[in-house]
Amino acid sequence: MRVLITGHLGYIGVEMTSYLADLGHDIVGLDIDLYGECDFLAPPDPVPALDVDLRDVTVADLLGFDAVVHLAALSNDPLADLNPLLTYAINRDASIRLAEMAKAAGVGRFLFASSCSLYGRGGDTELHEGAAFNPVTPYGESKVDVEHALSALADDSFSPVYLRNATAYGVSRRLRADVLVNNLVGHAMTSGMVAMQTDGSPWRPLVHILDIAQAFAQVLVAPRDAVHNQAFNVGRVGENYRVRDVANVVAAIVPGASVSCAAGATPDIRNYRVDFGKIHRAMPAYRPQWTVRQGIEQLCAAYARGGLTSEVFAGPRYFRLRTVKQLIDRGDVDLELRQVARR
Repeated sequence: MRVLITGHLGYIGVEMTSYLADLGHDIVGLDIDLYGECDFLAPPDPVPALDVDLRDVTVADLLGFDAVVHLAALSNDPLADLNPLLTYAINRDASIRLAEMAKAAGVGRFLFASSCSLYGRGGDTELHEGAAFNPVTPYGESKVDVEHALSALADDSFSPVYLRNATAYGVSRRLRADVLVNNLVGHAMTSGMVAMQTDGSPWRPLVHILDIAQAFAQVLVAPRDAVHNQAFNVGRVGENYRVRDVANVVAAIVPGASVSCAAGATPDIRNYRVDFGKIHRAMPAYRPQWTVRQGIEQLCAAYARGGLTSEVFAGPRYFRLRTVKQLIDRGDVDLELRQVARR
């Protein structure tokens, strides 16, 4: 299958690209590579790529593809807060436009990397895919809007699927230290403190990036009737945790580490548990391999192997908002995150 992966040089994208290529798919990427200075342990695998900003994709760019895997987005809530209007322009408007171009180009299947964050203030009950949306950030709101727009495009020739990823964790060659598990392990390894940014009470569904890649791989080849115009929560049954419980597991694994609340830590209105039953019923071959404990052990070993220091951890390299601010300050990109050299 010939597959375009947008965001193929991001945290999830670099590993999904390799995963799908190893399965025999013909992969082409699309990414302006904002995080090209953020390699961890090794560089991404090289693949052919379109030299175009997501916002500028044309029908001609998408001719000949069997499927689009759409990962590209401003990747987290703090980055979205940098400029909420830009979040809507990229995460919502450009995503909808990409789907329209893909449909016009004859692309049959469109896999959208949605997010469990669209459940937002969800409470303590495990939420299935029919639960009400309750997003509390521009990032979550953009996911809701794109799902609605893609559903309106769905027809006999264009089959969108919405994969609502749980909060991702795990080692990547484009590491992010600003996601929950990776961040807690980084603090523990570099300071001896497992520093929670909240009071530790919120629930989070968690999933390893390789299990996300496996889910996308299954959806790519699933019978159309099993996935067409449907949403799937992506994760492993049993992998919902309170933040404080994750912190305690980290402290138990990292020698000498203890749990603390970061200065100014407050309750977090983002609080949701997720039911992962549907994806397992629809695709019995989907068998996620990772638990949070295993992921923490993997991160500890990788951080040690990579020589992660407190100075590097406190710097911009593995934090998306800090990286983007650095690029803007250097004049590499403008305030709309367009590369200056492309003008």
